[in-house]
Amino acid sequence: MVSTRVPVLWVDQDLLIINKPPGLLSLPDGYDPSLPHVKALLFVEYGTLWIVHRLDRFTSGVMILARNPDAHHALNTQFQSRKVKKVYLALVHGSPEWDKKLVQLPLKIDVGKHHRTIVDIENGKESKTQFRVLERFEQYCLIEARPSTGRRHQIRAHLCSTGYPIACDSLYGGREKFPKSPVKGESIRGLSSVQPIMERLALHASSIQFVHPGDGRPCVIEGPLAHDFDLALTKLRS
Repeated sequence: MVSTRVPVLWVDQDLLIINKPPGLLSLPDGYDPSLPHVKALLFVEYGTLWIVHRLDRFTSGVMILARNPDAHHALNTQFQSRKVKKVYLALVHGSPEWDKKLVQLPLKIDVGKHHRTIVDIENGKESKTQFRVLERFEQYCLIEARPSTGRRHQIRAHLCSTGYPIACDSLYGGREKFPKSPVKGESIRGLSSVQPIMERLALHASSIQFVHPGDGRPCVIEGPLAHDFDLALTKLRS
């Protein structure tokens, strides 16, 4: 079930910054407008909001919304000029031979009936992601991703291209479900031993750095891991 409670990390007259739950849409769904999305859930308390950037439906983490047109324009300008710095955390299958890796493969979006993003050397657009291994486990690895361009599905496609797809990302080669709880009969904070810990894309927008559109001060906002991602790491570390 998708959480309809949206944690707020920061709010002022110009900005509303949230920690988006996994499964919640950033914008209305084109096929099913009744599905919950960020703007609709926040409207009652905060009124009209402008989407500055999007997160994929099953990606959790930090997301900025503007509270007036001037803030929206200023933040869009920062994104377009690549002044906004974003950090993501991803659980991937396998353990790379590298500790750090810069991927600069051009990407083409919206390819085929599944609307994938693919590496296309001739027709793709410039795309760059810096990866760093944070923790290694038996079958998985926790990776930090810092994209300096903003292509759709960029991190997912770049990790797939290296041979280390994100866990639970069936669109890009990851197995569909994260393993069940550690010990038969054991439960973790309400999860039964037969229930997968994570069934969604194991990607979290961990932090974002930008210049405040109102007073010009530098801002860094961090978002705690979603519950399922935190549980997955707890299992792997144990």
